[in-house]
Order: sequence, then C-alpha cells, then structure tokens
Amino acid sequence: MQSEQLSPSRIPRPADRAARRAVTVFPVLVLAAGAVGLLTPGTFDGWKTSVPYLLGVVMFCMGLTMSPEDFRGVARRPWAVGLGLVAHYVIMPGLGWLIAHALDLPPQLAAGVILVGCAPSGTASNVVTYLARGDVALSVSVATVSTVLAPLVTPPLTLLLAGEYLPVDAGAMVADILKTVLLPVLAGLAVRLLAGRHVDRAMGALPWLSAATIAVIVAVVVAGSAAAIRSAALVVLLAVVLHNGLGLTLGYGAGRLAGLGGPASRAMAFEVGMQNSGLAASLATAHFSPLAALPSAVFSVWHNVSGALVAAWMAHRARRED
Repeated sequence: MQSEQLSPSRIPRPADRAARRAVTVFPVLVLAAGAVGLLTPGTFDGWKTSVPYLLGVVMFCMGLTMSPEDFRGVARRPWAVGLGLVAHYVIMPGLGWLIAHALDLPPQLAAGVILVGCAPSGTASNVVTYLARGDVALSVSVATVSTVLAPLVTPPLTLLLAGEYLPVDAGAMVADILKTVLLPVLAGLAVRLLAGRHVDRAMGALPWLSAATIAVIVAVVVAGSAAAIRSAALVVLLAVVLHNGLGLTLGYGAGRLAGLGGPASRAMAFEVGMQNSGLAASLATAHFSPLAALPSAVFSVWHNVSGALVAAWMAHRARRED
C-alpha cells in the first residue's frame, strides 16, 4: 500500500491493531447485545430516549479521530470525493427503495430499509478499507463529507423515498441529525485540535468505545421490537444482505467505471456499501417506530461481517496483483 493511501489522523499507527481487533470482534459483540435485547426486553424499558445520546457518543469519537488534513484531502481530490458522494447517496437510497418494493415489505420495515440507505457512510468503513489495502485517504474524505452533509441530504431523501410508506417530518429529522451527528463530530474535532496529544494517547480505546456504544443501541432497538422479530427476522435479513451486497458491488463497479484504479475502487465499495446504521436506528426509533429500526440493527451486524470478509478477499487479491 502506498503511503499516501493511509490517513494518520483517522487510523493512527499505534491504534491499527486495536482498530482491527474492534472490527473483528464488533459483529460478535453486537450479536450478543441483540440476543440480550431479544431474550430480556424488559431490561431496556425506558431506554428508547437514550438512543440519540448514545449515537452522540459514537459521533464524538468519530470527531476525535478527525483532523484538518481530512478536509484538505477533499480539496486535493474533488472529482474522486464527489463521485464517492454521488454514488453513496444515489446507489444506497435507490437500492433501499427497490428492495422494499421487490420484497413487498410492510410500511414500517420498508421505511426502515430506505432510511438505512439514506444514512451517511458507516463509521467502520475507513478501517475496513485499510484492511482491504484500499485508498484510505479517499475513504476518509468521502466518509467525512457524507457525514457533514447528512443533515442536508438524509431527511429529503427519506421524505422522497419513504414518504409513500409513512409520514416523514424532514424538518424534525434535520434538527435531530444536527444534534446527534454534526454537533458531536464538530465537538470531537475541536477537542482533537485543542488537546491532540492527550487524544492520541486514548486513540486505541476509541474503536472499542464506539463498538460498545453501538452494541447498546442495537440491544435497545431489538428489545423495543422483540415481539415482532420472530415473524420479520428472515425477511429483514434478506433485505439487509441484498442491500449491503449490492451496495458493495455497485460501489466497486462505480470506481472501476470511473477509472479510479484498484485501491480507490476498493475504498468506493465500502463507502457505498457500509452505512451509519446507528444514525438510522436512532432516527427510525425517534420518527417511526422500534420495528422500523430493526433493519438498522440487523445492518449493524451484517455490514461488519460482510465488510471484514470482503476486505480479506480484496486484500488477498491485491497482494497477488502486487
């Protein structure tokens, strides 16, 4: 991997191993959390209102890993970053809508699948891109800008595509994304700028804190819809596997068609196919119902499993090509 493909600000060298371990263990942790929520739903009675605050913790951790260099990377490669953003916010929302129609999902689940597709890039996409020997600098730039633009893009897309299933208050959704995503990210970035040395010492713990927090979100979401999961679990899993798999494939294909090369195309695959499912779960819980948040909970598990497997396969192919 070439040196310019690595982003020291997002994946610091001392934290590489911790980040890899967190990505590997994360699906198991989330599965365990989901099982706890399913088997003991009463444990999480009254936790629904805590989900936005838990998401704020995750996004604050994301902000702590950022630096001005991430934003300068956007200016250096506007074409590639712009392509990544368009691919992300066209492919995944469109796939969500198509899958909801193809599977004839009930309104709550259809809205939930579409909302996952309208979310910004996943918080683990940068690390998975690194493991796949992809262009991490491009991955960081696309993830950063897609997160910053989420208040402007996610609500209107959700209104456009999910409005036929459920009422969507786009204005309230904008306010929620500002409070639970953009402000915590900016706060984390400010802390990094003011106390970077201290933050660097704690960088290895950040992936674990994010993973544990998302696991709690999943437990709360699953507990809130435990009664409906038995009848809906298989169709939701099918929808999520199709959504994620097609997203990874079309994201990689978009990079190849644009002539971005192997490393950048691998980054595009994960920036398109991996979603901020924690945000989607929070918005679905607040604006729709716990059942609508179920696709986000399943996506949280599956996209990390598939991401790790696809990254290992891509890295193997890249080593052979090198």
